[in-house]
Amino acid sequence: MRRFNMAVLAAVTLSTALSAVPAHAGEASARPGLANCTAGACRFDVPPGTYDVRVVLGGKTASATSVSGESRRSLLPETAAPAGERVTRTFTVNVRTPEGEPTGPEGTPGLDLRIGGSAPALAGIKVTPSRHARQIFLIGDSTVCDQPGDPYSGWGQQLPQYLGKGLSVANYADSGESTVTFLGNPRLWATVRPLIRPGDLVLVQLAHNDKTTDEATYRANLETLVAGIRERGGQPVLVTPIVRRWFNTDGTLNNGTALLVNGLGVDHPAVTRSVAAAQDVPLIDLTAKTKALVESLGVEGSKALYLYNEARDNTHTSVRGATAYAGLVRDELVTRHLVPKGKVRVG
Repeated sequence: MRRFNMAVLAAVTLSTALSAVPAHAGEASARPGLANCTAGACRFDVPPGTYDVRVVLGGKTASATSVSGESRRSLLPETAAPAGERVTRTFTVNVRTPEGEPTGPEGTPGLDLRIGGSAPALAGIKVTPSRHARQIFLIGDSTVCDQPGDPYSGWGQQLPQYLGKGLSVANYADSGESTVTFLGNPRLWATVRPLIRPGDLVLVQLAHNDKTTDEATYRANLETLVAGIRERGGQPVLVTPIVRRWFNTDGTLNNGTALLVNGLGVDHPAVTRSVAAAQDVPLIDLTAKTKALVESLGVEGSKALYLYNEARDNTHTSVRGATAYAGLVRDELVTRHLVPKGKVRVG
């Protein structure tokens, strides 16, 4: 990553509508903020770190604007602004290398933001280093990670849009990982652990790829992760895995495939619940939450949550499914008082 001038960064402000891109270089130099944005995208030359992004939305006509960034992370949900009015929102974003999955490509340097929505109108933007952000680290597999391409999406990729200023998601989930491989790969646990600071949250959801892990090993691996997080002063949170969309003939998911019981008979959600109780660790029972949601939607309605229509995939989620599951995680973080209610967005 290239170095940047703090004074220049603090002054980067876009004060006109995004659609009003300057026609000449002289106009851009007169308003330095415009040089960071084109129609639909903004780019800031900053090194790895955590940044607060303040956006001003709205224009002459009614608008609806969303913001995503880096490796397809949803950072701000579609936000409406009435005609002639301005709406200000601030969110905190983690910039890192690699910018997506830890074992994936590095991505592009700096902070890349994409402006979307059904009627986007960006009237202003400012990026500044975040001084007191609390990180929410994610340890998981492909159902959690920042998926690199459509139509895939992990729930960790959608979680940032639900969080306000001062809470930043650092998603270190990686496709194909089990508790065994996450602990053993130096680009994963050995990289994440030193980054954890006192007060940071660390959510752990690993199970889908522990297909040949015996119960004693699975339990010990979860305990190792919990101990390592606590040694750094972080707050571990164990998360049971999202269900696979695998129905019984009676419309329920009461089977080993759906509920993540591996070929050795290891009931991953049950072991995770047991470790959480024994270690006095907060638990988000995402297995139970996603089971209830999928069953309520039924065989047909639940297809849209997964990639069944695109790839006959009943494990990985679509953007819609990942967004719904991220909302369940958001609700549990608030209910269990792991994040303040005032720091999250509802809806």
